[in-house]
Amino acid sequence: MTEDTNRSTENIDELGPVDWIVVEFPGSRFKGEIAPALDDLVERGIVRVLDLLLLKKETDGSLEAFELSDLDEAEIGALRSYEAELAMLLSEEDVEAVAAAVEPGSTAALLVWENLWAAPFASAIRRAGGQLVASGRIPVQALLAAIEADEQEGD
Repeated sequence: MTEDTNRSTENIDELGPVDWIVVEFPGSRFKGEIAPALDDLVERGIVRVLDLLLLKKETDGSLEAFELSDLDEAEIGALRSYEAELAMLLSEEDVEAVAAAVEPGSTAALLVWENLWAAPFASAIRRAGGQLVASGRIPVQALLAAIEADEQEGD
């Protein structure tokens, strides 16, 4: 292995878990109000933005996909600062799958990020020979429903 290959492997060994989300905004424009919250997470070293794509689905079902460089400051706010760092992980098939889930007349943001906070733990698991075999996420709505059900049972 060359020194560059060793360095590349070491960097991969240090990666935290990678997640993605699609957030849909009814209407025709993404206004970028989430940028300050995302900036805060990045600045505190909690996440690293790996890829970000904005999709606009017209009422007739036609789709436009935008990279950050395609949008003006009013639409994306401070999100443009991530442009140089993005890995461009998303394929055309990824975009098509997301587009199928987006309602006509809506704008969606597809965000891929690394969980930097979990990187040391994930790295320790890999060094110990462990591997991820299952993962999941519980939607906030499900948690709220469970809490409400518990409160009603307690009454």
